[in-house]
Amino acid sequence: MPLHPLPTAIAPPRLPIDTTRKLHIGHFAFMRALIQGADSKAAWERYLQIEGAHSDARIVRKTILWVRDAFAAAAKREHKFGTARLVVADLSSFDDRTATQPSLDAFVADRSLEEFSESEQIEAYLAEYPGNAAQQKRRAKLISRQLEALKWLESLAAQPPGAGDPVASWLNPDQARRLQAAGLWTLRALITHINGIGQRWYASIAAVGPIKARRIEEWLRHHEASIGLTLGSHVLVAPSKVGRDLLAHVVPRQTAIVPIDKLIIPGALDGAMGRYRAPRERCMIRADNDYEAVLLWIKTRQGIAPEKKQALRQRRGTAPGGTEGPHDWLQTLSHTQRSYLKEAERFMLWAIVQHKKPLSSLALEDCQAYQAFLADPSPRDLWCAPRGRDKWSTLWRPFEGPLSRSAQAHAVRVLKSLYKFLVDQCYLVGNPWNGVTVPKPTRVAVSRGRSFTQAQWAFIERQAAQLSDRSADRRLRFALRLYYSTGIRLIEGVQARVDDLRWVQYPDPASDDVISGWELRVTGKGDKERIVQVPQEVVDELAKYLASRGLDPNPEAPSNRGTYLLGHATDVATRAPWSPRAQMAVDPKAGISHGIVYAAIKKFFKGCAEQLAPIDPIGAERLATGSTHWLRHTHGTHAVAAGMPLDLLQQNMGHASLDTTTGYTTSEERRRMKAAQAAWKRMPLGSVRS
Repeated sequence: MPLHPLPTAIAPPRLPIDTTRKLHIGHFAFMRALIQGADSKAAWERYLQIEGAHSDARIVRKTILWVRDAFAAAAKREHKFGTARLVVADLSSFDDRTATQPSLDAFVADRSLEEFSESEQIEAYLAEYPGNAAQQKRRAKLISRQLEALKWLESLAAQPPGAGDPVASWLNPDQARRLQAAGLWTLRALITHINGIGQRWYASIAAVGPIKARRIEEWLRHHEASIGLTLGSHVLVAPSKVGRDLLAHVVPRQTAIVPIDKLIIPGALDGAMGRYRAPRERCMIRADNDYEAVLLWIKTRQGIAPEKKQALRQRRGTAPGGTEGPHDWLQTLSHTQRSYLKEAERFMLWAIVQHKKPLSSLALEDCQAYQAFLADPSPRDLWCAPRGRDKWSTLWRPFEGPLSRSAQAHAVRVLKSLYKFLVDQCYLVGNPWNGVTVPKPTRVAVSRGRSFTQAQWAFIERQAAQLSDRSADRRLRFALRLYYSTGIRLIEGVQARVDDLRWVQYPDPASDDVISGWELRVTGKGDKERIVQVPQEVVDELAKYLASRGLDPNPEAPSNRGTYLLGHATDVATRAPWSPRAQMAVDPKAGISHGIVYAAIKKFFKGCAEQLAPIDPIGAERLATGSTHWLRHTHGTHAVAAGMPLDLLQQNMGHASLDTTTGYTTSEERRRMKAAQAAWKRMPLGSVRS
């Protein structure tokens, strides 16, 4: 049985689908159990807990009513009207064991038996409220007849779930609507989503929490034989505990849109006999096909230092000195290598899966076709997915959507570099990308589009000051001020340790003063180190944060060596003793993933937006879309406005080009706007009447 299908678009179906609810064997088993006097709670939890909690009387009543009506409707479709009356007669007695018997009229109204004859109504009433042994005997006979009727009806109406069935056919309407709102219309789409996200697959779906999610998973596992798909074992494990070996089997190797290490390239498309291959005897790399040549090119790009590679492997659970698999090195790439691999991977997948040509047989026209494809990767459902889908996931795609002109230009430059390498190593006879014009990127203007105003930042600071003293909030408060005051990238702050922070003093030749302050050494793109100045106020906040983790508040204390600036929450056992994490030992010096910091700041900005919305809806919209990178851009715009020279800001932020830093200044635009407004005041605007 396959673990999952090849992922398809999770979007509303183009054609109307039948969402009528269907009966499965669990419905019949549940009703048989009730008729025979089984414990109602036990029967519910065994057969129908997918509907909801047994303690929710509203859900239970609605489900019983629907099942009863569905049974009767199925019998009537077969023109078995007597059977329809029979299966309804006693089923609605579920959980109605009051000591006082109702009147016949009240009983008929409560059981919706108005359409039956008076004798049938009396029979149903006596069956439920027997007064003597004769009535008990009649009740037993009625139950026997009902069980026979249900057996016949089950063979006729019970259906097994199928992968293509709508979720609305099998789940209660409330659950189905929530899943459909998330784009999960069929059981196949639901299983693909669960396998692709893992244990917390429900996090992005409104009103579906862990308890409802577990019920859905259990139901899917119970019916996996008929559905033909199964949930992977990784779904049962917390993401932080899922081993790479387990994730490696989620997506099988295949000829499809999968990560490059999972791609199976047919022999006719592997480039071994490529049209533009150079003579083999002159080739200077050990590559028999295009796939091997591309991976060799990635290896020649600047990688990370060996000690950092080893530390990264340890954090990911790889044993020191352990044997690496043939593709394990792809998990420890530098930023440059990952960037180049992404473009090569996209190009190879397009060439093999969609264009049906090997890389070494592509001509200028093919490269131009790919350039056009970058502006509109289609079919979108096959090539695009939201950001954040991990490569182990069935939901991963090479693109998020059409690339901007800047991204297109970057892709073309990278592919030109790839083919230049292959030509230089005498693998190919020529570079078809030389004839492709690099798109002119639009002017960099990142700061004004994704930065906060001075007033908005002041509001953010006030909200941060109101955060609690719990460990996660102390970390959040420090992170906000660290990223805003320095402009460092998210990953740079996550990787920084107190060892990288130092107090320095520089004599000033122009006076007798000594310039002193804090500096932080960070490692940026291309593994390049740079020094960033840190305000005393931020170091004071760090001291409080270190103390809250049980560490020395002095960042330069010897006992703090090796401590990451941003660490794990240390009060989980106190604040959430019920959590599995409460039983785990916490190393106060250990660092955290960039995903935790990103999610915390995003959540905080959304909370700020909710507070600001009543008085400033437009500002609230900006806050709601803010992220960690907005802090970097906000630092740039505020620093320029405060008078920091552009060349110094460029060095602090690690920009390769001063043009990028220039995007943070608005002085020229401000001067033009001021002059225009002054001119408008002197112009007779509005004095001419139409």
